[in-house]
Amino acid sequence: MKLGLFGYGRMGQTVERIAQARGDDIVWKVRSSNAETLSEAELRSADVIIEFSQPDAAFKNIRRCLLAGVRVISGTTGWLDQLPAIQALTHEQGLAFLQASNFSVGVNLFIAVNTHLSRYMADQTEYRCQIEETHHVQKKDAPSGTAIALAEAVINASKGTLADWTLSQGQEVGSSSIPIRAYREDDVPGTHTLTWSGPVDMIQLTHEARNRDGFGYGAWLAAHWIANKQGVFTMADVLGLNGPADQSDRFTQ
Repeated sequence: MKLGLFGYGRMGQTVERIAQARGDDIVWKVRSSNAETLSEAELRSADVIIEFSQPDAAFKNIRRCLLAGVRVISGTTGWLDQLPAIQALTHEQGLAFLQASNFSVGVNLFIAVNTHLSRYMADQTEYRCQIEETHHVQKKDAPSGTAIALAEAVINASKGTLADWTLSQGQEVGSSSIPIRAYREDDVPGTHTLTWSGPVDMIQLTHEARNRDGFGYGAWLAAHWIANKQGVFTMADVLGLNGPADQSDRFTQ
Protein backbone atom coordinates (compact mmCIF):
# COMPACT_ATOMS: atom_id res chain seq x y z
CA MET A 1 0.00 0.00 0.00
CA LYS A 2 0.90 3.65 -0.38
CA LEU A 3 0.53 5.46 2.94
CA GLY A 4 0.64 9.14 3.87
CA LEU A 5 1.58 10.24 7.38
CA PHE A 6 0.01 13.35 8.90
CA GLY A 7 2.19 13.87 11.96
CA TYR A 8 5.78 12.65 12.16
CA GLY A 9 6.50 12.51 15.85
CA ARG A 10 7.18 9.32 17.79
CA MET A 11 4.04 7.58 16.59
CA GLY A 12 4.45 8.63 12.97
CA GLN A 13 8.02 7.37 12.95
CA THR A 14 6.96 4.08 14.54
CA VAL A 15 4.24 3.56 11.92
CA GLU A 16 6.73 4.34 9.16
CA ARG A 17 9.21 1.74 10.40
CA ILE A 18 6.54 -0.97 10.80
CA ALA A 19 4.87 -0.24 7.45
CA GLN A 20 8.12 -0.22 5.50
CA ALA A 21 9.22 -3.48 7.14
CA ARG A 22 6.02 -5.03 5.73
CA GLY A 23 6.55 -3.73 2.22
CA ASP A 24 4.42 -0.56 2.19
CA ASP A 25 5.51 2.75 0.68
CA ILE A 26 5.39 5.99 2.66
CA VAL A 27 4.62 8.38 -0.19
CA TRP A 28 4.78 11.49 2.00
CA LYS A 29 5.11 12.49 5.64
CA VAL A 30 4.55 15.90 7.21
CA ARG A 31 4.70 17.42 10.64
CA SER A 32 2.01 19.79 11.89
CA SER A 33 4.33 22.71 11.17
CA ASN A 34 4.47 22.06 7.41
CA ALA A 35 1.15 20.30 6.77
CA GLU A 36 -0.10 23.21 4.66
CA THR A 37 2.59 22.54 2.05
CA LEU A 38 0.80 19.37 0.89
CA SER A 39 -1.09 19.75 -2.37
CA GLU A 40 -4.33 17.96 -3.13
CA ALA A 41 -2.49 15.82 -5.70
CA GLU A 42 -0.03 14.75 -3.04
CA LEU A 43 -2.86 13.86 -0.67
CA ARG A 44 -4.40 11.70 -3.40
CA SER A 45 -1.15 9.83 -3.99
CA ALA A 46 -1.81 7.87 -0.79
CA ASP A 47 -4.19 4.90 -0.61
CA VAL A 48 -4.82 5.59 3.08
CA ILE A 49 -3.66 8.45 5.30
CA ILE A 50 -2.63 7.81 8.91
CA GLU A 51 -3.14 10.87 11.08
CA PHE A 52 -1.23 11.35 14.35
CA SER A 53 -0.95 15.12 14.53
CA GLN A 54 -2.07 17.62 17.20
CA PRO A 55 -5.56 18.16 18.70
CA ASP A 56 -5.83 21.69 17.29
CA ALA A 57 -4.89 20.50 13.78
CA ALA A 58 -6.59 17.11 13.54
CA PHE A 59 -10.02 18.24 12.34
CA LYS A 60 -8.59 20.37 9.54
CA ASN A 61 -6.13 17.66 8.48
CA ILE A 62 -8.77 14.91 8.36
CA ARG A 63 -11.27 17.12 6.55
CA ARG A 64 -8.68 17.96 3.87
CA CYS A 65 -7.94 14.27 3.33
CA LEU A 66 -11.59 13.29 3.01
CA LEU A 67 -12.34 16.17 0.62
CA ALA A 68 -9.40 14.97 -1.48
CA GLY A 69 -11.05 11.54 -1.67
CA VAL A 70 -8.68 9.57 0.57
CA ARG A 71 -9.55 7.21 3.42
CA VAL A 72 -8.21 8.17 6.85
CA ILE A 73 -7.41 6.57 10.16
CA SER A 74 -6.76 8.90 13.10
CA GLY A 75 -5.19 8.35 16.49
CA THR A 76 -5.24 11.97 17.63
CA THR A 77 -7.36 12.70 20.71
CA GLY A 78 -8.51 15.97 22.25
CA TRP A 79 -10.64 17.05 19.26
CA LEU A 80 -13.49 14.55 19.36
CA ASP A 81 -16.22 17.14 19.99
CA GLN A 82 -15.91 17.69 16.21
CA LEU A 83 -16.09 13.98 15.37
CA PRO A 84 -19.77 14.04 14.21
CA ALA A 85 -18.86 16.48 11.42
CA ILE A 86 -16.08 14.16 10.20
CA GLN A 87 -18.40 11.16 10.35
CA ALA A 88 -20.99 12.99 8.28
CA LEU A 89 -18.39 14.06 5.70
CA THR A 90 -17.11 10.47 5.46
CA HIS A 91 -20.59 9.26 4.50
CA GLU A 92 -21.09 12.15 2.06
CA GLN A 93 -17.81 11.31 0.31
CA GLY A 94 -18.46 7.56 0.26
CA LEU A 95 -15.15 6.91 1.99
CA ALA A 96 -13.94 5.26 5.18
CA PHE A 97 -12.78 6.84 8.41
CA LEU A 98 -11.52 5.08 11.52
CA GLN A 99 -10.89 6.84 14.83
CA ALA A 100 -9.18 5.12 17.73
CA SER A 101 -8.01 6.57 21.01
CA ASN A 102 -5.60 3.64 21.08
CA PHE A 103 -4.67 1.32 18.20
CA SER A 104 -3.05 -1.34 20.36
CA VAL A 105 -4.63 -4.75 19.83
CA GLY A 106 -4.04 -5.52 23.50
CA VAL A 107 -5.73 -2.34 24.70
CA ASN A 108 -8.82 -2.98 22.60
CA LEU A 109 -9.08 -6.52 23.95
CA PHE A 110 -8.55 -5.07 27.44
CA ILE A 111 -11.51 -2.72 26.94
CA ALA A 112 -13.66 -5.58 25.62
CA VAL A 113 -12.89 -7.75 28.65
CA ASN A 114 -13.63 -4.88 31.04
CA THR A 115 -16.92 -4.19 29.25
CA HIS A 116 -17.96 -7.79 29.79
CA LEU A 117 -16.89 -7.73 33.45
CA SER A 118 -18.82 -4.52 34.03
CA ARG A 119 -22.09 -6.21 33.14
CA TYR A 120 -21.59 -8.52 36.09
CA MET A 121 -20.32 -5.83 38.45
CA ALA A 122 -23.44 -3.73 37.86
CA ASP A 123 -25.29 -6.04 40.26
CA GLN A 124 -22.53 -5.93 42.91
CA THR A 125 -23.30 -2.59 44.52
CA GLU A 126 -20.65 -2.92 47.24
CA TYR A 127 -17.86 -2.41 44.69
CA ARG A 128 -16.61 0.96 43.44
CA CYS A 129 -14.87 1.43 40.10
CA GLN A 130 -11.72 3.50 39.54
CA ILE A 131 -9.38 4.03 36.58
CA GLU A 132 -5.74 5.09 36.69
CA GLU A 133 -3.63 5.99 33.67
CA THR A 134 0.07 6.86 33.36
CA HIS A 135 1.76 8.30 30.26
CA HIS A 136 4.92 10.12 29.22
CA VAL A 137 5.25 13.76 30.18
CA GLN A 138 4.84 14.93 26.56
CA LYS A 139 1.23 13.75 26.45
CA LYS A 140 -0.90 16.89 26.47
CA ASP A 141 -4.43 15.65 27.19
CA ALA A 142 -5.56 14.24 30.54
CA PRO A 143 -7.20 11.90 31.07
CA SER A 144 -5.98 9.93 28.08
CA GLY A 145 -8.35 9.09 25.26
CA THR A 146 -7.92 5.43 26.15
CA ALA A 147 -8.97 6.04 29.76
CA ILE A 148 -12.05 7.91 28.54
CA ALA A 149 -12.90 5.13 26.07
CA LEU A 150 -12.52 2.57 28.86
CA ALA A 151 -14.70 4.60 31.23
CA GLU A 152 -17.41 5.08 28.62
CA ALA A 153 -17.43 1.36 27.80
CA VAL A 154 -17.84 0.53 31.49
CA ILE A 155 -20.59 3.14 31.91
CA ASN A 156 -22.51 1.82 28.90
CA ALA A 157 -22.34 -1.72 30.32
CA SER A 158 -23.26 -0.74 33.87
CA LYS A 159 -27.07 -1.05 33.54
CA GLY A 160 -27.50 2.54 34.70
CA THR A 161 -25.52 2.25 37.94
CA LEU A 162 -22.76 4.51 36.56
CA ALA A 163 -23.53 7.82 34.90
CA ASP A 164 -20.24 9.58 34.11
CA TRP A 165 -16.52 9.87 34.83
CA THR A 166 -14.57 12.56 36.66
CA LEU A 167 -10.90 13.53 36.42
CA SER A 168 -9.85 13.12 40.05
CA GLN A 169 -6.49 13.47 41.70
CA GLY A 170 -7.70 12.00 44.96
CA GLN A 171 -10.84 13.93 45.81
CA GLU A 172 -14.06 12.06 46.49
CA VAL A 173 -16.61 11.74 43.68
CA GLY A 174 -20.22 10.59 43.68
CA SER A 175 -21.04 6.89 43.71
CA SER A 176 -22.40 7.06 40.15
CA SER A 177 -19.18 8.56 38.75
CA ILE A 178 -15.93 6.79 37.84
CA PRO A 179 -12.87 8.67 39.15
CA ILE A 180 -9.99 8.73 36.67
CA ARG A 181 -6.54 9.54 38.01
CA ALA A 182 -3.97 10.71 35.44
CA TYR A 183 -0.21 10.61 36.02
CA ARG A 184 2.64 11.84 33.81
CA GLU A 185 6.10 10.29 34.13
CA ASP A 186 9.22 10.19 31.97
CA ASP A 187 8.97 7.96 28.91
CA VAL A 188 6.00 5.78 29.89
CA PRO A 189 4.28 4.55 26.67
CA GLY A 190 0.97 3.98 28.46
CA THR A 191 -0.40 2.06 31.43
CA HIS A 192 -4.11 1.73 32.28
CA THR A 193 -5.56 0.05 35.36
CA LEU A 194 -9.21 -0.51 36.18
CA THR A 195 -10.02 -1.43 39.76
CA TRP A 196 -13.24 -2.68 41.35
CA SER A 197 -12.73 -2.19 45.09
CA GLY A 198 -15.02 -3.67 47.74
CA PRO A 199 -14.97 -3.95 51.52
CA VAL A 200 -13.38 -7.43 51.54
CA ASP A 201 -11.51 -7.73 48.23
CA MET A 202 -10.48 -6.05 45.02
CA ILE A 203 -10.51 -6.94 41.31
CA GLN A 204 -7.85 -5.23 39.23
CA LEU A 205 -7.01 -5.45 35.53
CA THR A 206 -4.02 -3.67 33.97
CA HIS A 207 -2.74 -3.13 30.47
CA GLU A 208 0.87 -1.96 30.26
CA ALA A 209 2.45 -1.04 26.94
CA ARG A 210 6.14 -2.03 26.79
CA ASN A 211 6.86 0.23 23.80
CA ARG A 212 5.07 2.04 20.98
CA ASP A 213 5.26 -0.80 18.49
CA GLY A 214 1.86 -2.16 19.54
CA PHE A 215 0.24 1.16 18.69
CA GLY A 216 2.10 1.40 15.39
CA TYR A 217 1.21 -2.14 14.36
CA GLY A 218 -2.46 -1.56 15.16
CA ALA A 219 -2.48 1.61 13.04
CA TRP A 220 -0.86 -0.26 10.13
CA LEU A 221 -3.40 -3.07 10.53
CA ALA A 222 -6.31 -0.61 10.57
CA ALA A 223 -5.03 1.16 7.45
CA HIS A 224 -4.99 -2.09 5.49
CA TRP A 225 -8.40 -3.09 6.88
CA ILE A 226 -10.24 0.05 5.67
CA ALA A 227 -8.49 0.24 2.28
CA ASN A 228 -11.55 -0.91 0.30
CA LYS A 229 -14.34 -0.10 2.77
CA GLN A 230 -16.92 2.63 3.17
CA GLY A 231 -18.22 3.91 6.48
CA VAL A 232 -17.13 4.94 9.96
CA PHE A 233 -15.29 2.35 12.03
CA THR A 234 -13.35 1.68 15.22
CA MET A 235 -10.70 -0.84 16.19
CA ALA A 236 -13.48 -3.06 17.54
CA ASP A 237 -14.56 -3.53 13.91
CA VAL A 238 -11.01 -4.33 12.81
CA LEU A 239 -10.64 -6.97 15.54
CA GLY A 240 -14.09 -8.49 15.10
CA LEU A 241 -15.29 -7.36 18.54
CA ASN A 242 -18.46 -6.01 16.94
CA GLY A 243 -20.77 -8.28 15.01
CA PRO A 244 -24.17 -8.36 13.29
CA ALA A 245 -25.78 -10.00 16.30
CA ASP A 246 -26.11 -8.93 19.92
CA GLN A 247 -22.65 -9.33 21.47
CA SER A 248 -23.77 -9.37 25.12
CA ASP A 249 -22.93 -13.08 25.43
CA ARG A 250 -19.92 -13.06 23.13
CA PHE A 251 -17.56 -14.51 25.73
CA THR A 252 -19.89 -17.39 26.67
CA GLN A 253 -20.77 -18.67 23.20
